[in-house]
Amino acid sequence: MNAPIEMNSEEVLRIKLEVLRREHRDLDDAIHALEGATRPDQLTLRRLKKQKLALKDQIARIEDILTPDIIA
Repeated sequence: MNAPIEMNSEEVLRIKLEVLRREHRDLDDAIHALEGATRPDQLTLRRLKKQKLALKDQIARIEDILTPDIIA
């Protein structure tokens, strides 16, 4: 029987960060595709942009946790 893999909280946060960055890129691609449409659905466009902004906030929070403050 294999032992479970132990990960510390920093490793978990780094994995979560990469997943969020990938989702952010995917949303960006979807927004650009929708904006290129002949008649883009404005409601969907607004919703995607709001989701993208929320992901950006989550990414920034995790980056703040992972990057220690350096007092100059």
